[in-house]
Amino acid sequence: MKKIFLLTFCLAAFFTLDGFTQGAYVPFNRDYYHMLERYEILDGNNNPSFHTGFKPYRRDHVAAFLDSLSESDISRSKADKFNFNYLSNDNWEFISGDTEASKKPFLKHLYTKPADFYHYRDSVVDIHINPVLYLAAGFEPGIDEMRFRNSRGIEIRGSIDRKVAFYTFMTSTQTIFPTWVKDFAEHSGAVPGEGFWKRYNETGYGFFSARAHLSFNVTRHIEAQFGQDRNFVGEGYRSMILSDFSNPYLFFKLNTKVWRFQLTNIWAQQTADMFFDNQGRPTDKVRYPKKWFAMHRLGVNLGKNLNIGIFESIMSDQFDWNYLNPIIFYRWVEHQGGSPDKLMLGTDFKWNLTRGMQLYGQFGLNEFVFTEFFELEGKNSSRNKHGIQVGYKYIDVLKIPNLDLQLEYNQARPYTYQEKRPYQSFSNYRTPLTHPLGANFKEAIGILRYQPEFLPRLFATFTGMYQFYGDDPSPEVNFGKDVLKNRTVTNTGKGLYGHYIGQGVENTVIMGNLNLSYMVKQNVFLDLSHSYRKRTAEDLSSPESTNFTQFSIRVNMVRNDFNF
Repeated sequence: MKKIFLLTFCLAAFFTLDGFTQGAYVPFNRDYYHMLERYEILDGNNNPSFHTGFKPYRRDHVAAFLDSLSESDISRSKADKFNFNYLSNDNWEFISGDTEASKKPFLKHLYTKPADFYHYRDSVVDIHINPVLYLAAGFEPGIDEMRFRNSRGIEIRGSIDRKVAFYTFMTSTQTIFPTWVKDFAEHSGAVPGEGFWKRYNETGYGFFSARAHLSFNVTRHIEAQFGQDRNFVGEGYRSMILSDFSNPYLFFKLNTKVWRFQLTNIWAQQTADMFFDNQGRPTDKVRYPKKWFAMHRLGVNLGKNLNIGIFESIMSDQFDWNYLNPIIFYRWVEHQGGSPDKLMLGTDFKWNLTRGMQLYGQFGLNEFVFTEFFELEGKNSSRNKHGIQVGYKYIDVLKIPNLDLQLEYNQARPYTYQEKRPYQSFSNYRTPLTHPLGANFKEAIGILRYQPEFLPRLFATFTGMYQFYGDDPSPEVNFGKDVLKNRTVTNTGKGLYGHYIGQGVENTVIMGNLNLSYMVKQNVFLDLSHSYRKRTAEDLSSPESTNFTQFSIRVNMVRNDFNF
C-alpha cells in the first residue's frame, strides 16, 4: 500500500508536466561544486539561478548560472577561464552559446563533444553515455598488502521530449581500504557511502553501486525528482543536517521556487538495519527493515548576499500519511498522534559578506527543554542535544588567483542523533546521515585549494583536520557517540545532568591529506595523494599513526579522500 501510494503520488505529478526544459542532476562532488560556488563568492551576491543550500544542483540551473556569468564583471584568472570552459562543456546541452567540439573525435562518432563518450540528440531524445572507471593503488608502511580500488561501470543521462530528465549510474567495485576505513567498516558492519557488500580476498570488500533518478517540472515554479541517490544540506565540508556519507536511498523531492523563496521537500524510504550471518557478512536471506524520513527546508534570500534556511526533519519507524503534507509543521503532527518519532529542527545560513569571502553555518536541535537548554536547573543535561557548524571561505587568498581557503568547526553533543525506539536514529544502512563521527565530538577542518595559473589542469588540495570525541569502552555502554544505540540505555552511571562532549573514552585524531589531481582531458583525472593520520586515546598504550600514499586514475567518478 505504501509503495503504491508513493508511485501514484509521483505519477500524478508526472502527468501535470508543463513544457519546460529539464536537466538531470550533477552528482555531488566537492571539487566540482567548489568551482561553481567560488564564482558566486567572488561576485559577492547570491546567484540568480539556484539556492546553494540544498545539493545536488540540476544541470539546466548550472548552465543558466554559467550563462549569467558571461555578463558579470567578475575578474577571472586563466584558471577560472579554464574552469568556466570545463563546466560549460560538461553541461553543453543547456548552454545558450556555442561550446567546444572535440578536435579529434574517436571513430568519427565517439567523443565528438569533450564531455561525452557518445551522445545523440534530436527533438525527442537527448542521451549522453560515458564509461566510469576508478583504478587506485596505495601503500601503508609496515603493511605488505597493497591497498587498491577497482571500479568499472557506466553513466547515462539525458531527457525525453525535453520534459523528463533521467540519470543512471552503475559500478562494480573490489577494494581493500586503508586501515582506519577498514576499522570503521568492521565496527559498523557498513562500507562508507555504500550498501550491501561481500568479502573480497578476506581483507577486502566487493560491492555493486547504483544511483538513478527522474526529474521534471510540475509547473513553472515547482520541480520534482524521484529516484535513489544522496542529498546534502549546507555550504560546508560536513553537514550537521543531512550529508552524503550514507548509502543512496529512495526519495521523492519537490523544489518550489517563488521570488526569493525556495521550499524543498523530501520524503524518503531508508534502510533501518542489516542482518549478518555467523561470519559477520551481510545476508540477503531476510528482507531488511525500513524506516521513513521526511524533511522540509525553506530558504530565503535576504537582500543580495544573505541566505537563511529553516528546516524540520523527522525519522519514523512507521509510514505516516500526515508527513506527506508538504507544508505542515511536523511537531504538530507528532503531538496530535501521540507519536514518539525522532524530530529535528534548526537553521542554516550563508553570508557573502564581501567579494571573495563567505560565512556559513548550521544549527540542528533534537530536543528542547527551556530550563535545561539554558542551564537554569542543572548543567549539561542529556536532553540538551544539538549540532553546530560555523565556517568561513576566502577566495583568492591575499589576491593570489585560485588560492582558496576554507575553515570549518563542527560539534555535536552526546546522544544528538540517537533515539529511544528502534529504527528511529538518524542513520541509514548503519551509517550516520549527518557527520561520520555520529555525535559526542568537536572537529576543526582547514582546506587549502590551489590551481596554478601556469598549469590550470592541476588541482592541489590540502585538508587538515583535528577531532576530539568520546567513545564507548564496551558495546554495553553508551556515552552518546554511536547513532545506532538506544539513548535511554546508557549504563554510564550518570543521571540527567553532567553530560559533556568527549565523555567516555577520550580520543584525539590529527589528520592531513594532500591531493594532486591532473585533468588529462574532460573528466579524466590522475591523482596522487598522501594522508597522515594519528589517533591517541585513553585506552591506547601508545598513539596509532599511519601514512597512506595512493595513485589513481579516475574517469567520470568522484575522488575518495577518507577524511574521517
